[in-house]
Amino acid sequence: MQADYVIVGAGSAGCAMAYRLSEAGASVLVIEHGGTDAGPLIQMPAALSYPMNMSRYDWGFKTEPEPHLGGRRLVTPRGKVIGGSSSINGMVYVRGHAGDYDHWAESGAEGWAYADVLPYFKRMEDWHDGGQGGDADWRGRGGPLHVTRGPRDNPLHAAFVEAGRQAGYQVTDDYNGRQQEGFGPMEQTVWKGQRWSAANAYLKPTLKRPNCDLLRGLARRVVIEAGRAVGVEIDRGGKIEVIGARREVILAASSINSPKLLMLSGIGPAAHLAAHGIAVLADRPGVGQNLQDHLEIYLQMAASQPVTLFKYWNLWGKALIGAQWLFTRSGLGASNQFESAAFIRSKAGVRYPDIQYHFLPIAVRYDGQAAAEGHGFQAHVGPMRSASRGEITLSSSDPAAAPRILFNYMSTPEDWQDFRTCIRLTREIFAQEAFKPFVKHEIQPGAALQSDDELDGFLREHVESAYHPCGTCRMGRADDPNAVVDPACRVIGVDRLRVADSSIFPRIPNGNLNGPSIMTGEKAADHILGKGMLAASNARPWIHPKWQVAQR
Repeated sequence: MQADYVIVGAGSAGCAMAYRLSEAGASVLVIEHGGTDAGPLIQMPAALSYPMNMSRYDWGFKTEPEPHLGGRRLVTPRGKVIGGSSSINGMVYVRGHAGDYDHWAESGAEGWAYADVLPYFKRMEDWHDGGQGGDADWRGRGGPLHVTRGPRDNPLHAAFVEAGRQAGYQVTDDYNGRQQEGFGPMEQTVWKGQRWSAANAYLKPTLKRPNCDLLRGLARRVVIEAGRAVGVEIDRGGKIEVIGARREVILAASSINSPKLLMLSGIGPAAHLAAHGIAVLADRPGVGQNLQDHLEIYLQMAASQPVTLFKYWNLWGKALIGAQWLFTRSGLGASNQFESAAFIRSKAGVRYPDIQYHFLPIAVRYDGQAAAEGHGFQAHVGPMRSASRGEITLSSSDPAAAPRILFNYMSTPEDWQDFRTCIRLTREIFAQEAFKPFVKHEIQPGAALQSDDELDGFLREHVESAYHPCGTCRMGRADDPNAVVDPACRVIGVDRLRVADSSIFPRIPNGNLNGPSIMTGEKAADHILGKGMLAASNARPWIHPKWQVAQR
């Protein structure tokens, strides 16, 4: 079996590339270890806590004991299903800040500045503001990816935005437009009440074309002959076979599995590969390094009125929501419930936001455990640009073995300072007049915890991943010894091999990574096809005029 292009991974970037490459007339084979996304648990937005906790849809990765978090092992969900992590994520849509991409370009990813990537964000979007305003000139229409806004019917969503305004922050009606900074509506990859994953947006239409096929199998390694990638060795139903690539092999297997596959193929830090008995074909010390993520805590408040979603947090309530969704694709089941958001700066002198908020009108964890207090609400909050870096390494040369994942979370004093700032700024927001009718008391961390040491103790036990791993096959200049791919996503030192997914991000962008991952696939497709890039944008994003002297 062979095709012009063999893509490993039917995730956010892989689906976008399959769509664009096959649209241009090339033949494409997509290799995916996971299976179908059929069924309500994936397709119903409000059921988002289920698929990311199911071994059927999730690779089930866990970190090594994290040394700065008391040896806790954190879960690292990655989608093992068509659509990849876009089929198990929280469906939050964030482009990232212009400053993030300008930083990429400055650090060696030439051609990936905001002016360069904005046209790709616009190409991929079909944006619907739901009558809530927004920056139409900055947004895309008619692309494969539907981006919508929740109804924001719950009074707590408006209270959150108004409290931000009362605390002196900006209000923005489109954080994906000209102005990210401020409080406003949150956007979601939901369409007609259904999760709009990369599988629904890109892969399913692509598979209707005669020149694209999907293969179920576990990719074992890239087959490289005379310095050129010629195919991918896969395990399909216990049988080992090689899928040939006439033009190129493209890895889009996630920031966890793409570096693992490179290392299994002989591309990576030479000493590490040799220790596992793998012949070194290209000594690239950066493979698996530069691992980054966003951490967050849930600051939870008990509610003084029964206005939260807790009234549905019982068998009967869930059955009603599920039935309404199954028959009409409407109601509470049709939203991820993240409908208000904020991006703020932690202090004066920070040029653009470095703290993100997801607001939720119920006090509940990602694993579906509701707060014991009953009615409540919460803000997920965390810093965006931690200096901590971790690594992905091989645990074994067996392709079926999970890699070793160490994020090295909270390894700098700034991480602790930044998180304490997050807690204190959030408490101030919840203390505003807009929340007076709704706040009973603070559940978590709890008002008794005030000193730096008390907050640090809470953080050590309670910070959780926001599930945004990236950076492990960093993009940079071809002469950068620690770069893994060049700005055209080509693996440095091997011909006809590319990586295009969140692993190539030089530094983690602001917010959730699904949008930037799909953009990466869209832009990489034009590099692969040798087409000219879309014309750069002249749009100038908003920066707070007093950022050097004021925090808000």
